[in-house]
Amino acid sequence: MNASAFPQAGHRLYVIVGPYGSGKTEVSINLALRLAAQGRHPALADLDIVNPYFRSREKTAMLEGAGVRVIAPDPATAAADLPALPAAVWQAILAQDLTGVLDVGGDRNGARVLAGFAGKIDEQTPAVWYVLNRTRPGNQTVQQALHSLREIEAYASLRVTGIISNTHLLHETTAELVLDGAAFAREVAALAKVPVAGYAFPRALTDGMHGLHPQLPLTLYMNRPWEMNMGEMI
Repeated sequence: MNASAFPQAGHRLYVIVGPYGSGKTEVSINLALRLAAQGRHPALADLDIVNPYFRSREKTAMLEGAGVRVIAPDPATAAADLPALPAAVWQAILAQDLTGVLDVGGDRNGARVLAGFAGKIDEQTPAVWYVLNRTRPGNQTVQQALHSLREIEAYASLRVTGIISNTHLLHETTAELVLDGAAFAREVAALAKVPVAGYAFPRALTDGMHGLHPQLPLTLYMNRPWEMNMGEMI
């Protein structure tokens, strides 16, 4: 596989965590689609039972049409005060014939859901990736970002193994902003003693990203209603 390919082979389970607004769900969806294109039989588990907006389960038809199995709470109970996670989550975590992608809710409250699965997740030697968007409140300095990362680790009972650089301002994202965010991600990664596992950016900016590897050009799937005709953004 090409050295700059994303994701590299070697993991059967990917856990995507980070603050609200970091772009976890977009990263999770694009990652699952890439895994499907590589023939790796992905199962995307939507574990966000905190935030009612922009959940990967909303794109079930598109994902399953592309070969991604989607695991999510029953729609009949998804709006309940205490929605239950489906038992099939264990398949995404444990089934050796699947490549699991866990799309986790934001901040510490979302990460808390992982604690009950942490022991079995850890046995899979997973990629646990913290999605970092420098434009989000509470992530604008290296120390703030590191604190957020460590807090999520504590509530999830899992160690982050890599950072996904995903600094963006939706349709106002520029190449300069992405590159500044990439440099910032490298600083945070150095302090956290983990690698930058990948650089995400709007697909339209790909031509200006030659110095970033490995790359994850993103297509925006979780469009807000007023953005439905704005094309590919992050």
